[in-house]
Amino acid sequence: MSPVGSTVQVMTWNVQNASMFRAQNQLGWLRRVAPDVVVLTEVSAGPTGDRMARDLTDAGYSIQLPDPAPGADRYRVLLAARGFLTPVDTGLTVMPHRLTAARVLHADGGEFVVAGLYVPSRGPAEHRNVAKREFQQAVTDLLPKLAQQASATVPCIVTGDLNVVEPNHVPRYSVYRAWEYDFYRSFAASGFVDTYRLQSPHRVEHSWYGRPAKDGSRNGYRFDHCFVTAEHRDLVHACTYQHRPRQNELSDHSALTLTIRI
Repeated sequence: MSPVGSTVQVMTWNVQNASMFRAQNQLGWLRRVAPDVVVLTEVSAGPTGDRMARDLTDAGYSIQLPDPAPGADRYRVLLAARGFLTPVDTGLTVMPHRLTAARVLHADGGEFVVAGLYVPSRGPAEHRNVAKREFQQAVTDLLPKLAQQASATVPCIVTGDLNVVEPNHVPRYSVYRAWEYDFYRSFAASGFVDTYRLQSPHRVEHSWYGRPAKDGSRNGYRFDHCFVTAEHRDLVHACTYQHRPRQNELSDHSALTLTIRI
């Protein structure tokens, strides 16, 4: 077992389908901050994503990186951890390359389950919300199974870019429909708590911004989320956004880091 009070850092970050050049800068930043677990979303299904996986392997991480099926969309989720990964078979049949899950045996001896996901965006007008709604429903059905991966001493963490905001998001955007808010609510219904809200109940903070308006203002959205099984909420030490990579234009998303005791 790990020493009492030992912590791990679990980071999620949307890398914006990075080019090879930008990916190298992203990897340089990741090596400097050195989280224990990394969930990268919007990872290219081409050479850039494969290069990121190789470089993280060289940096001492174990890797899970699914390949999309022929004809599928080209965005996937990369899961990297310092320690030993045992894949969790989720049984997901809808865009399974957008969700990867594993049981992590950390180098210090602690054990936990991590699932990373990347929900599709609303999509083009001719297919608006079709893929998004189908994937959200599939994940909603899967969440109780993920919660069952936890035990008294093994928390389950679900994190990534949900492409939805919480029901009481500030500011409120009329574009979001009840079924999108229901997806956010499905985590609580399945036994998970929002770790950011656990630490910051009333704070207004955004991880992605839309295009500037004529007056220079930009709408902000809290798209990137992290949840943990409710029975392990007391293990959460901190959950914070890291805005520097977005501000430095390494990506259009901020990273989100959970620090949890194991």
